[in-house]
Amino acid sequence: MPATHKPPAQTDHCDPAQIQTQSFRANRPSIAGPDVPEPPYPIPLEGVVQRGFGRANLPDESLPDMVATVEPGVYYGYAQVLPPEGQQSRLRSEDHQVWPMVMSLGWNPFYKNERMTAMIFYGYNMRALVLGYIRPELDYTSREALIEDIEIDKKVALASLARPGYKYTLDPFFSNRNQA
Repeated sequence: MPATHKPPAQTDHCDPAQIQTQSFRANRPSIAGPDVPEPPYPIPLEGVVQRGFGRANLPDESLPDMVATVEPGVYYGYAQVLPPEGQQSRLRSEDHQVWPMVMSLGWNPFYKNERMTAMIFYGYNMRALVLGYIRPELDYTSREALIEDIEIDKKVALASLARPGYKYTLDPFFSNRNQA
């Protein structure tokens, strides 16, 4: 993707959720975004993870800043999961570290969502810094194609975050909070 902060606009002849094709997959870059995050990134997200559409989602009220700034699609950054305040965690202490993440913002057409969601541990607090855009959201013809693209998304995110300009694991957004 070029060094712009928004994904490319879809053309009038494309459906909002493009159909997955072999040619799209063949031309996917191995790194997404510029060498350092550019506005509007980083975009902070925070909330208690809730059930939604059969998967985990951040609550709607945690999304307005992101929804107002970027288009639906697949994004990368870092995330941290913490237990609800005042509760003991059932997760290992290393599970509370800041980890690379990939997230989908949108309607997730393969799952026929009725409203926009951010897919990301039920009942736990999630903090995420979104640092870049990977690709548009797509409507898949099979679950296997979806899974294959998720695997590619993970590789693209890790390669993108490995660049020197993407070292955000010690960002105050994560470190100035109660730790588990």
